[in-house]
Amino acid sequence: MPIRWYGPADPGDPTYCHFERIVNITLHGAVFAAVNSGLWFLQELRHPFTHLDLVTLTWGAMLLVHGAVVIALRPPHQDPA
Repeated sequence: MPIRWYGPADPGDPTYCHFERIVNITLHGAVFAAVNSGLWFLQELRHPFTHLDLVTLTWGAMLLVHGAVVIALRPPHQDPA
């Protein structure tokens, strides 16, 4: 099921802003996985990349920080009345 936002896009709505952050972290994770797996595959084909482990760890740490920011900025839960 695709991710969708139903209703008008209101940048002032905290739920919409959180949804936007969720989409951004999803894209960040997908790009990380695609680029990283491609680089490791190329390295296995005997194209040495001496600092690939450092690149992977640094980018992975940035991905974790991004995830922590998304969780920290989530809006408080509101029960519908």
